[in-house]
Amino acid sequence: MVKVKEFDGWIAPDGSVDLELWLQQLSDKGYSNDLGLIRGACTLSQLTGAEQPAETDISCFKMGLSMGDVLADLHVDPETLAAGILFENHQYADLSLDVVAEQLGPSVAKLIKGVKRMGALQGMQVLNKLPQDKPVQNKHQLDNIRKMLLAMVDDPRVVLIKLAERLCILRTCAPLPPAIQKQLATEAMDIYAPLANRLGIGAVKWELEDLAFRYLHPDEYKAIAKGLKSKRIERDRFVNHIVEVLNKQIEALGITHFDVYGRSKHIHSIYRKMTRKNVPLEAIYDATAVRILLDTPEQCYEILGMVHHLWHQIPAEFDDYISHPKANGYQSLHTAVEDLDGRVFEVQIRTFAMHERAEMGVAAHWKYKEGVKTAKQGHERKIAWLRDVLAWHRELAVSKGMSESIENEFLDDRIYVFTPGGDVIELAQGVTPLDFAYHLHSHIGHRCRGAKVNGSIVPLTYGLKTGDRVEVLTGKEERPSRDWINPHLNYLKTSRAKAKVLHWFRMQDYESHRTLGFEILEKELKVLGLKSESLNDVLVAFNFKRVDDLYAALGRGDLKLGQITNRLTPVEASAPVIKSAKVNKSTCKDDLWFEGVGNLLTHIARCCQPVPGDPVLGYITLGRGVSIHRQDCVNIIHASEKQQERFLQVSWRSVIRDNYLVHLSIKAFDRPGLLRDITSLLSTEKANIYALESRTDQDKNITHIQLSVEVDGLGSLSRILTRMHQIQNVIEARRQLKESN
Repeated sequence: MVKVKEFDGWIAPDGSVDLELWLQQLSDKGYSNDLGLIRGACTLSQLTGAEQPAETDISCFKMGLSMGDVLADLHVDPETLAAGILFENHQYADLSLDVVAEQLGPSVAKLIKGVKRMGALQGMQVLNKLPQDKPVQNKHQLDNIRKMLLAMVDDPRVVLIKLAERLCILRTCAPLPPAIQKQLATEAMDIYAPLANRLGIGAVKWELEDLAFRYLHPDEYKAIAKGLKSKRIERDRFVNHIVEVLNKQIEALGITHFDVYGRSKHIHSIYRKMTRKNVPLEAIYDATAVRILLDTPEQCYEILGMVHHLWHQIPAEFDDYISHPKANGYQSLHTAVEDLDGRVFEVQIRTFAMHERAEMGVAAHWKYKEGVKTAKQGHERKIAWLRDVLAWHRELAVSKGMSESIENEFLDDRIYVFTPGGDVIELAQGVTPLDFAYHLHSHIGHRCRGAKVNGSIVPLTYGLKTGDRVEVLTGKEERPSRDWINPHLNYLKTSRAKAKVLHWFRMQDYESHRTLGFEILEKELKVLGLKSESLNDVLVAFNFKRVDDLYAALGRGDLKLGQITNRLTPVEASAPVIKSAKVNKSTCKDDLWFEGVGNLLTHIARCCQPVPGDPVLGYITLGRGVSIHRQDCVNIIHASEKQQERFLQVSWRSVIRDNYLVHLSIKAFDRPGLLRDITSLLSTEKANIYALESRTDQDKNITHIQLSVEVDGLGSLSRILTRMHQIQNVIEARRQLKESN
């Protein structure tokens, strides 16, 4: 059992520490082969342990040895014991983890780091001395903190060290102000005692509850303690008599390996049973109890029958946790019996192995000893650990009346971060400080100019992690950037934050949006070689009444440029009226839909080289079928009245050809590798080059490049021209229209 506030003589009355005596006691507990590592941890603790924890009245060195005592009773591995000894030195005396890793190995340093991450809760409210009159009482907030603790834990040894630290803190917090005592006790009762219970570490669980109960309900604690003490001599005499009887009876059955001893009932457990049953202390049967340890479950049931033969059984108080273990794996037989004088007592019967699991729980089967571990064993161990922590989480939620599925919540891709004021915020995995700012409030997001994470400036694209403390740096004016909603720049992950940015731009000055949209559209049309005098089709398609509304929508970001260019149907004011042939049917040919008779031969006009998306018309040639031209082709615009009689209405079908020939004009400052970069880009875009002509003006150091390439439509052409402008030294890249055949 873990001893309450006892140091087994290694702390003298004058407060000095007898380290050799402590090490000898540790050796007696089975660590004789590991004293080198443990002694090294003690030496490092002495060298850096000048400060004492704010939560205790003893030094880091003494606190480390106390934690070592608790961990040794749990039979942890030497690395865990060394990490427990040094944790307080890292927490309060600035012992560097680099020094720990160098002196004792990276595993010890990693354990200390993990324990510190688990301590985020008390790190906020105690060590940083935040207001103590504002405890976390909101159920949702408390649930977030619990989930955050779970998300931080990736090694069960970290939890054992944390439980040992919380236990030693409660043992030594008597000199602290009552408000801090209650803070620590509440934390232990709500979070750490349930965790110890879920992991089956009864030795720590009972003491955490008793110490916390002492500070949270001092009057009730004193009343029960006084009641137990007043009858202690009589109860001890009675228990000794029962133990003597049981020893004789078990020996008579021929069982040689067993143990029988009196078991003291824990005060908090007695209080809980008194409250649940609404009875006085005298009616609590198991305040007086004995425990019997045996080798096999069969022996347990045999002795149970013997106990019921010796004394009168109280059926309502019988529990078989061997056949039906508790959720945390606890196994034992519990029965209450009455002697001839009417005195009631409890008997617990279990195997030695069951007792070890009941006292040490996860520590009993999570052995970190040297030796080979198979991948399967490691996998199964991690699954078992995940089940344990999920079950703990579920029990905590149920105790607070929460109905949601804890398993689903925990397994969701979520992180938990702190505000500067200490509140815990639940966010999606991968969010940025900018997402965090918009989660707090739209105005904070709009005014965001930067962010600090754990005290250091970080980019707004930084990926937040569980446990981060996030501070948003704001300006006086709301000034979001359009880059924030660019999906390729990764400023925002959540759709909620993106919607808030879009809404802000939508609500800004209409005239500035109209001007911006006009400039964006005109620039794109110039690059593509399109005209924009007529936007009627686009206005109808998007239900706009005025062209200015179209520009404003583009400027706000409500419309994408590609949506507009795909629907744009420009018509030159000087273009002739197209007369349709009088026909009885329409005929589909290749990738064009045109009106005609029979199957007509078609070809793309070389003068203007239209591509899918361009407004086109057909011209019936003499002997070469129908020639397809852009409607703004110079040969079409200047056609004679007789030639206009040969025009046919033509439109692109939904199924288009793979490639179309277009002519490009590029202007750039000359440099080595310019042509290589251009042709490499076209190769990446899978645009075949049919012709390339280059000339350089030596006086101005400017190169003019004419290209003929194949593209599969306006979308590809737009992308190619946009990327051309990104090539170093390129001044202009645009589509070039031929003036004549």
